[in-house]
Amino acid sequence: MEYIRIVSIENPLFVEMHQLMQQVFPPEEVLDFPLWEEPLKDPGIRVFVAVSDDKVVGATEYRYYEDWNVAMTDFTIIGQDGLGIGPFLAAERKRDLNRLAETAGKELFGMFAEIYNPYLSDEHDFGGIKSMNPYVRREVLSHLGYKRIDFPYVHPSWQGDGEAVSGLDLCFMPSDASVTSISSRLVADFLKRYYMVLPVKPAQWTSMVEDLESREELDLKRL
Repeated sequence: MEYIRIVSIENPLFVEMHQLMQQVFPPEEVLDFPLWEEPLKDPGIRVFVAVSDDKVVGATEYRYYEDWNVAMTDFTIIGQDGLGIGPFLAAERKRDLNRLAETAGKELFGMFAEIYNPYLSDEHDFGGIKSMNPYVRREVLSHLGYKRIDFPYVHPSWQGDGEAVSGLDLCFMPSDASVTSISSRLVADFLKRYYMVLPVKPAQWTSMVEDLESREELDLKRL
């Protein structure tokens, strides 16, 4: 299996990846094809596909914020069960992020991720792929070390319509497993930068961020 970075929508592998996204994720979680052109050119946004037998079978997107020394996993897609795609992507992503942190003279503090909470919403079948089942994914991410940041979470729809999307938790995987809380200001600043690309934000999201800015620490809870 190969781990290949995508930097252009002209790459045929990106076409396959975007089709895979549409098969797996609900529409409000998928950025329209032409809108990917600029993000893929951003050196801070890292989009990789897992390729087996010349076919895209998985993908992951993530980014590293050197000033905060944290990363964000935007998404992980397992396109086929039984190939070990998940462990492959997780290992390659970790290797790449550790290298980026080391280049900055640091040891990665941790990584954010939005994780579906099937106990809040269980309406998506994620393309019928068993490995993408939200109950399975939640347990796997828990084993990797992700913890739920203890606050009610919504995010702006990636369709750019200003709608609030719920049914997910914002989580954090500290590199040091003994860490039990995270700065509320860091979470607020991260969310403002992460969703800067979306000009229209729902009132629920704005209120949520304002509340985060008024607090100091947020507990990290088990998934």
